[in-house]
Amino acid sequence: MAIRLMIVALFMLIAGCTTVATRSLPNVDSLAYQLSPGDRLRLDVFREDALSGEYAIDDAGFITLPLAGDVQAAGKTLARLRQDLQTLLSREYVRDARIAIDVVGYRPIYILGEVEKPGEYPYAEGMSVHGLVAKAGGFTYRANEHVVYIRHGRETEETAYRLTSGAAVLPGDTVRVGQRYF
Repeated sequence: MAIRLMIVALFMLIAGCTTVATRSLPNVDSLAYQLSPGDRLRLDVFREDALSGEYAIDDAGFITLPLAGDVQAAGKTLARLRQDLQTLLSREYVRDARIAIDVVGYRPIYILGEVEKPGEYPYAEGMSVHGLVAKAGGFTYRANEHVVYIRHGRETEETAYRLTSGAAVLPGDTVRVGQRYF
């Protein structure tokens, strides 16, 4: 009987020592957001009202501008897209094009698992995992508050991350809060 008890205790000790291989999430400040399908942009071309307006990035990753046609936007930062548009428009249509671009609508983010109100939430610039958890009503009593699983954008695999105070989420991310075991 004592041997059984020692074996059970040993297995419980070993099971309690298992961990998930985790990475640290980058802080919000260190991210250069790359545009993706579903994002909406506000484009202002100085002294060219016909080219200024709101544009949605389509599923193929393009925005369609009057005169210029389809322009690849997905996978680029705002700075890179601005530079590409200035080059294209200056070469073809507008002398010394001056352009301002802002994201006016991001893809939503999702949170699942051990939070009070799992679901879809609008992304706000600079949002952290803690901010998303707060929007979802906080952790449940069963939540593992130290590790989250994130699937970025259109990726198929989720990755485990240690939860830190500045841990960032990006538009299109799916965050899953797992259960703690003890």
